[in-house]
Amino acid sequence: MIPVNDTMAVCFESFDDTRKLLYGEVTADSSTPEPAAPIIYFVTPTYPRREQIAEITRLGQTLMHVPYLHWIVADDTDGCNRVLNSLLKRFGIPYTHIASPMPAFYRTKKLVPRGVANRRAALAWIRNNNKKSGVLYFGDDDNTFDLKLFSEIRTTKKVSMFPVGLIGDYAVSTPVVKNGKVEGFFDSWPAKRKWPVDMAGFAVSLEYMAASPNVTMPFKAGYEEDEFLKSIGLRMQDIEPKASNCTEVLVAGTLQNDKVNLGVLLKQLGAMGVSHISQSEGTVAQITKDGKSKSLLSWFS
Repeated sequence: MIPVNDTMAVCFESFDDTRKLLYGEVTADSSTPEPAAPIIYFVTPTYPRREQIAEITRLGQTLMHVPYLHWIVADDTDGCNRVLNSLLKRFGIPYTHIASPMPAFYRTKKLVPRGVANRRAALAWIRNNNKKSGVLYFGDDDNTFDLKLFSEIRTTKKVSMFPVGLIGDYAVSTPVVKNGKVEGFFDSWPAKRKWPVDMAGFAVSLEYMAASPNVTMPFKAGYEEDEFLKSIGLRMQDIEPKASNCTEVLVAGTLQNDKVNLGVLLKQLGAMGVSHISQSEGTVAQITKDGKSKSLLSWFS
């Protein structure tokens, strides 16, 4: 149930999907309807600010194109925001609107754990409604998504991972994939984390998550992803690399290695002008495995 230090209220929810153009119509000649795909539970933490409605509008108009999706929008407010709820209704997407304020104690911290109360509320909703099939994904309201991502994560068996671009000093956070398996992580802030990944860089099977009774996300800024993935008992061999073995986020670089995703990934980012690799300036790039870091070049030696 909801932890005692958390507060949440379900403002409104709808399980009706009125986006009829997304689904093939069943005619009298059809023998059986198209089987439903696994539902993606797309969790979006948000908070009141001048850009909020604009961000939710942009994101909602992306999600309107994604079938079999339930949008959980958790707002950092004490009460239900009627303007936000009115907007969510317009999209025709099945959704749950939650008011989930951050506890006042954490608002005074030097590093504020933003979005944690919202994601914890979404996890509580999933647990309280006994959702044990489908896929969980955390997508912030200021993220931008390629529609291909949704078809990829929908097949997640345990935990899938993929690159996230335009973040951190490296301009990308990604698993390092070798021979089709995740061997480590490329992230500009490893901080001795076992799982140095971005919140938008993984999806979780609800069936897999249901096997861990103590799933949680701590109010610990910078370590939310790491502790959440630890709480579901993730092992390296459980990770499913997506996005063509984690090569489809465009970043910068000239590093070449046919069996490792970073060569392709960094070269693409370089072509876009997002970042580049230099031997004489910038930040020393490192790869992390089991909380330990090595320089990018020494990792390949």
